[in-house]
Amino acid sequence: MESAAAGTPDEYTIGREITDVGTDVVAAGGPVVPALTGRFRLRAVDPTGDDPAMLVSWFARPHLVETWEQEWSESKWRADSSHRLAGDYSRPLIVSLDGTEIGYVELYRPARDEIARLYPVDPYDMGIHIATADPSLTGRGVMSGWLAELAQAIFDADTRCRRVVLEPDARNSRIRRALTGRGWTDVGEFDVRPDRRIALHILGRTPADVPQL
Repeated sequence: MESAAAGTPDEYTIGREITDVGTDVVAAGGPVVPALTGRFRLRAVDPTGDDPAMLVSWFARPHLVETWEQEWSESKWRADSSHRLAGDYSRPLIVSLDGTEIGYVELYRPARDEIARLYPVDPYDMGIHIATADPSLTGRGVMSGWLAELAQAIFDADTRCRRVVLEPDARNSRIRRALTGRGWTDVGEFDVRPDRRIALHILGRTPADVPQL
C-alpha cells in the first residue's frame, strides 16, 4: 500500500506524499477526523505507546501481508505515525468495534497524495485507507457498510468536503463490488506505480461532485 523511506523522525518521508503543494492545499489544513458515536470509534495511533507493536502483529497476518505489504518494524511504525501526526497529509488511526480494536485507518488529503494526478482534485477532498485486522469481519458487508457511514460523518464534519475517495487494488473485485453497492462510483483503473494498479472510487456529496474521467 505505502512506499516509505525510513530515517530519523524528522527525515522520514512517504513516497506517495506530495510536499510541493499550492497555497490552496496548505490552507485546507490536515484531514478531517470526525467524532463517531456509534458502535465504531476512531482514535489516533500513539507512536510512543503499545500501538507500534500491535501494528507489527496485525500487518504480519497473511491477509494484510498480501494486500498492504507493510511488514514493518516497531521503529518504522513509530516513525511513520509520528510523521503523519506532525503534518497535514494523513492521520493514522485505530478503529474499534464495540470496544474491541479491529483495524488501522488512514484519513488523508488526496491533494497531497499521488492520486492527485488522476482526477481534478479539490483541496478539501478526503481519502480513506483501511486495513481490517480481523479477517472474520471481511466479506460480510460490515466494513464496507461502516466506510459509507464514515464518509457521511466526514461530510457532516466539514461542509467544504465534496468527495471521499478510496483506491483499492484493481484486482480486489470483492471490495470493488462492495463499494459500488454502497454508492461509490468506480471511475477507472490507473497504474500509480509500476507495481501498483488501483481502482479509483469516489463518493460525492452529490452526484454532480463525482468527476467524469
